[in-house]
Amino acid sequence: MTTIAVRRPAAKRARSARLKRFATSTLVARILSFITFLVVWQVSIPLLPTLLVPTPAEVAEFMWAEIRGDTLAPQTVYEAFGTSLQRLSLGLLIAFAIGLPIGLLMGLSKKADWFGHDFVVVGLAMPSLVWALIAAMWFGFGTIAPLITVVLAAWTFVAINVAEGVRNVPKDLLDMGKAYGVRRFDTIRHVILPSLMPFFFAALRYALANAWKGLVLGELFASTNGAGWTIKFWYDAHRAQGIIGYALFFVIFALIVERLIFGRLSAYVFRWRPQPGARKEGE
Repeated sequence: MTTIAVRRPAAKRARSARLKRFATSTLVARILSFITFLVVWQVSIPLLPTLLVPTPAEVAEFMWAEIRGDTLAPQTVYEAFGTSLQRLSLGLLIAFAIGLPIGLLMGLSKKADWFGHDFVVVGLAMPSLVWALIAAMWFGFGTIAPLITVVLAAWTFVAINVAEGVRNVPKDLLDMGKAYGVRRFDTIRHVILPSLMPFFFAALRYALANAWKGLVLGELFASTNGAGWTIKFWYDAHRAQGIIGYALFFVIFALIVERLIFGRLSAYVFRWRPQPGARKEGE
């Protein structure tokens, strides 16, 4: 009887500890933040000075119909996002092809930095809306204008992050390479690029975020298809749930990219780093 009496409090403490760990986990925090967002959304509707704000249920119904392919738009959500993703991917590749060498050059050479710094800063400060309008006027309706908008909105973020990453390479490693007569190409490949990885991922995230914004604006002003144009279609149709629904599709896509692509790729590239809370040998 004494043994059973001792085991029961121990089992109760173990269950309490598990419940406490679960209640303080990141999963519960994310679920609660999502529930809080929906509650605030629902409660705020009667307080707003308009009747055009849809309820969460109406937006969810619209999104489910779009996922099933039941839509009044000329394109399904899959066709719209497929077109946009093609433009986004190609535009980002071009932006990195432009921004990466410019960033390396600015980081390695003070003269190059003096020459290009102001142009990069102006590009960072320029709203994507301006690029979209300029591209629409120059190239008209089609694929080129949204593509150009993506490139112009993204390449400066690549260049500035890469340049900053090159400047943060330990000077001792560069001096050692010079002392041993290492070729400049080998120094870039084996010293600078590995040290550049954290800044490269920052460039990728910022470039992707701004490329999305530029793409939506480019498709809105200078295209007849794509996700950005579909948002305008629902705006012209006075369907607020369509606008919010497509905005949430963008959010879902961004979360999927962050969790499934960037998160895993970052964990693989930086697997040599010690994990927070990991115990050292001998402890």
